[in-house]
Amino acid sequence: SSKREWKPLEDRSCTDIPWLLLFILFCIGMGFICGFSIATGAAARLVSGYDSYGNICGQKNTKLEAIPNSGMDHTQRKYVFFLDPCNLDLINRKIKSVALCVAACPRQELKTLSDVQKFAEINGSALCSYNLKPSEYTTSPKSSVLCPKLPVPASAPIPFFHRCAPVNISCYAKFAEALITFVSDNSVLHRLISGVMTSKEIILGLCLLSLVLSMILMVIIRYISRVLVWILTILVILGSLGGTGVLWWLYAKQRRSPKETVTPEQLQIAEDNLRALLIYAISATVFTVILFLIMLVMRKRVALTIALFHVAGKVFIHLPLLVFQPFWTFFALVLFWVYWIMTLLFLGTTGSPVQNEQGFVEFKISGPLQYMWWYHVVGLIWISEFILACQQMTVAGAVVTYYFTRDKRNLPFTPILASVNRLIRYHLGTVAKGSFIITLVKIPRMILMYIHSQLKGKENACARCVLKSCICCLWCLEKCLNYLNQNAYTATAINSTNFCTSAKDAFVILVENALRVATINTVGDFMLFLGKVLIVCSTGLAGIMLLNYQQDYTVWVLPLIIVCLFAFLVAHCFLSIYEMVVDVLFLCFAIDTKYNDGSPGREFYMDKVLMEFVENSRKAMKEAGKGGVADARELKPMLKKR
Repeated sequence: SSKREWKPLEDRSCTDIPWLLLFILFCIGMGFICGFSIATGAAARLVSGYDSYGNICGQKNTKLEAIPNSGMDHTQRKYVFFLDPCNLDLINRKIKSVALCVAACPRQELKTLSDVQKFAEINGSALCSYNLKPSEYTTSPKSSVLCPKLPVPASAPIPFFHRCAPVNISCYAKFAEALITFVSDNSVLHRLISGVMTSKEIILGLCLLSLVLSMILMVIIRYISRVLVWILTILVILGSLGGTGVLWWLYAKQRRSPKETVTPEQLQIAEDNLRALLIYAISATVFTVILFLIMLVMRKRVALTIALFHVAGKVFIHLPLLVFQPFWTFFALVLFWVYWIMTLLFLGTTGSPVQNEQGFVEFKISGPLQYMWWYHVVGLIWISEFILACQQMTVAGAVVTYYFTRDKRNLPFTPILASVNRLIRYHLGTVAKGSFIITLVKIPRMILMYIHSQLKGKENACARCVLKSCICCLWCLEKCLNYLNQNAYTATAINSTNFCTSAKDAFVILVENALRVATINTVGDFMLFLGKVLIVCSTGLAGIMLLNYQQDYTVWVLPLIIVCLFAFLVAHCFLSIYEMVVDVLFLCFAIDTKYNDGSPGREFYMDKVLMEFVENSRKAMKEAGKGGVADARELKPMLKKR
C-alpha cells in the first residue's frame, strides 16, 4: 500500500458495486415487508383500530368462525375504548384490557356506573360489553366484569389513530412505575412526572437554547479559531466554578428556608429538591476537580491545537454548508425512523385472526413470515448506519476537494453538493459495505445486552462478568471500526478505491503516524469535549435559574436531566462535524507529506498553518521526552521518495 501512488481527485470509478446491489435488494425486502403488512389489512387495523373480537372500528365486518361478537357493523362506532387503559403488559408490549368500539370517548371522568349509563344514553356511546344493554349497567351482576374499571378516566381520541387515550398523567405515571424499577417510592415518581408536565414550556425553551448555543459555537469556530481554545478553556473554568458555586448556594439557601408555613406536600417536594441539590452540588464539585486536573496535565499541548483549529476554521469559511450537515442527516434519520416505526406497527396488527385463551382475537403471522420483524430490526441498524456513513463520506469528499485544490478560487460553487453527487454516482457501494460491517458488530452487542437485561438478578457472578466483558469488547471493536471506516471513506474520496483497499491504505497511514494521531485525537477531542461541556453547563445553569422559581410546587430533578441530555446530544451532533473535518484534514496532510516534498513538480497541497502545526507538534513531543528516536522513525516513511 505504501508503494502504490495516490492520485487525489484524478480518477473516478464506481466502487463496491456488488455491495450496492446487495443493499438495494435489502431495501426492496424492507419495502416488501411494508407492502405485505398493508396488503393484509394491517393498515386499516392500525389506523382505525379493532376490538377484542376482531372487528375493525368504523366499518362493517365479516363474521369470524367460532368467534362471538365478530362480524358486527361498527360504522357509527369509530373509536377504540379500553375497559382498563392503564393495565399495561410490558412483556408482550400491549394493553391487558378488553377493547371495544365506541361512538365517542368519555371527555369527563365517570365515577359510577350511573355516570357510565348516563353517558351512553346521552352520547349513544356504550362503554360496556356488547352483551350488556345500557339499561342493565346498574342492575346486572356482570357489570363489574363487563363494564370499564371505575373511575373511568377522562380520555380523548389520538389524532389519526382513533384510540381513546387517558388525558390524566397519573395513568402514564403507572406506566413509568413499571418501567423504572429503581424508584421504590411511587409517590416520588408521580411528583417527578408532574414536574416534567408542569415545566414542559421551560424544557422546550432550554432545548431551543442548546440548539442556538451550538449554532453560535460553530460560527465562533469559523471566525475566531485562533483564540477559540483559550476562550473555551476560560469559559469552562468559569462555568464549572460558577455552576458549582450556584448549586452550593441554592442548597444552603433552601436548607435555611423556613418550613413551618408550608403544607405537607410542599414540604415533601422541598425535601426532594434539597436532596437533589446536594447530589448535584457534590457531582459538580467532583467533575470540576477532575476537569481541572486534566487541563493541568494537558496545558502545554493547548497551543498545538490552535493551529489545527485554525485550518479547520478555514474549511468552514470556504464550505459554509458543512454547518448544516447535521440537520440533513437528522432529517433523513427521522424520516426513516418514522417509516420504520409505522411499518413495525403494521406488522404488529398483520396476520390471521387467532383466538387466545381468554376467548379474544389476536392477529398472528404463521410460517416463515413470522420472522419478518428480525429482518426489519436488521434494516433499522443497517440503514441508520448507512445514512450516518453517507454523512461521513459527504464531509470527507468536500474536505478532500478543498485540501487538494491548490487554488481555492477554483473550488466548485458548492463542494458539499459536488461531494453528494460523487457519492451517489460512485461510492454508495462503499458506504453500504462500511455500514454493514458496523451492523455485524452492533447486532451481537445488542443481543448480549438484551440477554443481560433479561437475566438480571438470575445469572451467577461469573456469567454476569463474561456477558459484560463481551459487551465491552464489542463496544470497543465498534468504536475502532467506526474510526477506521471514517478514514477509509476519506481514502475512497481521495483515490476512488473500494472499501477494503481504502481501509488498508488508511490503516497504514495511521500506523505510520501513530504518535501524531494520538496527539491530535487527544488534544483536539478534548477541546471539542470542552465545547460540549460549555453548552451543557450553560443550558443547565439557565435551567437551574428558571426551574428554581418553581421549586415550591414541582420537582425539577427530571426536567433538568432531560434538558442536559438534550443539550449534550445537540452539541455532540454539531461538534462531531468539526471533529470529522479535523480527522479528514490530518489524513490528507499525511498523504500529502508522504508523496510530496515541496520540490518542483511535487509541491505540497497544504497551507503554511498546517505545516507549522506539525513542526510545533514535533518540538513539543521532543521537549516532553516523547519524541526522540520514536518521532524520527515516525517522520522517516513520510518523507521517502516514490
